[in-house]
Amino acid sequence: MSFRKLIRIDEEKCDGCGLCVPACIEGALQIIDGKARLVSETYCDGLGACLGECPQGAITIEERQADEFDPKAVARHLESQEPKIAAPQAEAQSYPSCPGSLSRTLQPKAHLAVEDHDVKKEATSSQLGNWPVQLKLAPVKAPYFEKAKLLIAADCVPFAYADFHSRFLEGRVLLIGCPKLDENELYLQKLTMIFSQNDIESVEIVYMEVPCCFGLAHLVRRAVTGSGKEIPLTFHKIGINGEIKESITQ
Repeated sequence: MSFRKLIRIDEEKCDGCGLCVPACIEGALQIIDGKARLVSETYCDGLGACLGECPQGAITIEERQADEFDPKAVARHLESQEPKIAAPQAEAQSYPSCPGSLSRTLQPKAHLAVEDHDVKKEATSSQLGNWPVQLKLAPVKAPYFEKAKLLIAADCVPFAYADFHSRFLEGRVLLIGCPKLDENELYLQKLTMIFSQNDIESVEIVYMEVPCCFGLAHLVRRAVTGSGKEIPLTFHKIGINGEIKESITQ
């Protein structure tokens, strides 16, 4: 062991946002029990690439007695931990055999009249303007994100709210997810990078009234804060019976 520079994490300041994790290309950091942790001293080169990624200022560099940095150990660690430390940018490319995950811009269709049992009625056509829509698959950078009015919806909303396309989706870029079933830290990292790397005009969040769904609204707030941007936010709470129970703009 020798005296060398190494990162130090102040657990009282750390809120577990996880933004430091993808910044460490050696994979020395992980979120464990809701806090950023240094997995091993041998994985940390002490250069501090993670410092600027912490919005809470919880990471500093200090000189102390520690094991030597071991590049070979880092290589073995990255190979074994690759799925856990993959940066959000790579998430949309993690399904190379599936052409359905390719990013593309769509052209929403006009409203059409259809016949149903000899009775003509107005049919709401798709207003979807981007693909993919799953937050886990969405790219961090895409042409449709520039100057975008972003709509972030919980998975269940389009099924509960009958007029979802014309009321919420028209003219907006859509991302969907479920904070109950998916990995919240991945959502937080992905959204923070989307907000920070694109010129987002506004964000609307549509979520269900059930308690677990409110987590999506909380994640979006944290991501905007972490991005350092000032983006207008509008929150819509949808009732299980399909009504808008509350709308708040911040």
